[in-house]
Amino acid sequence: MGITSSIFMGLMKKDYLLDLMRSKNTIFTTKDVSLFWGESDVDFVRKKLYRYIKAGKLYPVRKGVYAKDKNYEKYELATKIFTPSYISFETVLTKAGIVFQFYSQIFVASYLTRELTIDDQTYVLKKIKDPILTNRTGIEVKENYFIASAERAFLDVIYLNKEYHFDNLSSIDWEKVAEILPIYGGNKRMEAKVKKYRKATIKGLN
Repeated sequence: MGITSSIFMGLMKKDYLLDLMRSKNTIFTTKDVSLFWGESDVDFVRKKLYRYIKAGKLYPVRKGVYAKDKNYEKYELATKIFTPSYISFETVLTKAGIVFQFYSQIFVASYLTRELTIDDQTYVLKKIKDPILTNRTGIEVKENYFIASAERAFLDVIYLNKEYHFDNLSSIDWEKVAEILPIYGGNKRMEAKVKKYRKATIKGLN
């Protein structure tokens, strides 16, 4: 092979790291990387990732999860640790002004219950039944993660709590709540609670 051919082959050689850096993702699982690279050989993918980590070109977040650097999107990580999952509960309700108490944890709806601390950030995963978890009604699709609307998060909290104090429900869209409520399987307790909260909110506004 001549020098020109060698240069050409070098240029044509796949730049695996560049593929990841060009991605909009800040977090990658081994499965994600396999798909990005179009590689079915998991051992090959893991060895490549290990080399990049050793060279300081990728940041190891936890086993099987990697980041471009330490400035990764925490919500993206929260929903990549275990999938399917989405941001919900107090994380959403606090941002919406529905719950006033500040929570440093990131709350996630998942298929299991678990609490993890990664890079000084605590992630609280709460178990929701699969038919509800995988239903996208009231779920907003962001660039790198899924997050519940205020109405979906409100219902998720009621689903897991028999009693709960909401500080301010004036911003809740009750029509959206009515649209989402059926995904919880005709839960009579939830229906009664929603009716109670709605009545009290409307009464408070008048």
